[in-house]
Amino acid sequence: MEERLQKIMANAGIASRRKCEQLILDGKVELNGEPVLTLGVKANPNTDEITVNGRPLRKAAEKVVIAFYKPKGVITSMSDPEGRKTVKDFLGKIKTRVYPVGRLDYDTEGLLLLTNDGDLANWLTHPRHHVGKIYRATVKGIPHGDALEKLKKGIMLEDGMTQPAEVEYFDVDLEQKVATISMTIYEGRNRQVRRMFEAIGHPVTRLKRVQFGNITLQGLVRGKHRLLTKAEINELKQSPVKSERLK
Repeated sequence: MEERLQKIMANAGIASRRKCEQLILDGKVELNGEPVLTLGVKANPNTDEITVNGRPLRKAAEKVVIAFYKPKGVITSMSDPEGRKTVKDFLGKIKTRVYPVGRLDYDTEGLLLLTNDGDLANWLTHPRHHVGKIYRATVKGIPHGDALEKLKKGIMLEDGMTQPAEVEYFDVDLEQKVATISMTIYEGRNRQVRRMFEAIGHPVTRLKRVQFGNITLQGLVRGKHRLLTKAEINELKQSPVKSERLK
């Protein structure tokens, strides 16, 4: 059965489908010895010869999803030319080639999903599908309710208006003049949560993602990971579930 080339590549764990599309446009992919330079080309993964950067495409591996508690000071990448710690350094005996679903910046800790399922990765990261990601942001000062309302309605950043967020106080320390805010967002722009709080005058001092879709940090400690069960993966693939905030 023929499928679009980028889907075959994503299913084989090369990268997300979007990145696979870029590999095709960059001339990195050949089909039966001929370069592929346009999207929309179809192939049969069982009979056609597909190479990426000159290497034959492996047959699709069993789909896996990993929940990882990323510590602060770790790069959300499988390699780093500067020699810094990456998420790959914590995966131990995981042999399947996986890649991160979205990103957590260097100074942010918390839940990171990794997978070799390109379709699932696209589903989880596309804003249209409204899959929530819950963060706890400790910020300087104590934002007033009207400031939080701005975040709830959407706020203008240099790359455009954000989608509405769900925001509530998680903890307030009047003596130290800091607050921890629970925020749920449905898109994944670069450093989005930090930039949103900067826009209302309350810079983030600590940021932690505690939930992605129906998956939480429960049972994980910093630097550790676990494979999701088939039931958890099936739930991820279905309509997003509004979840309770972690206590």
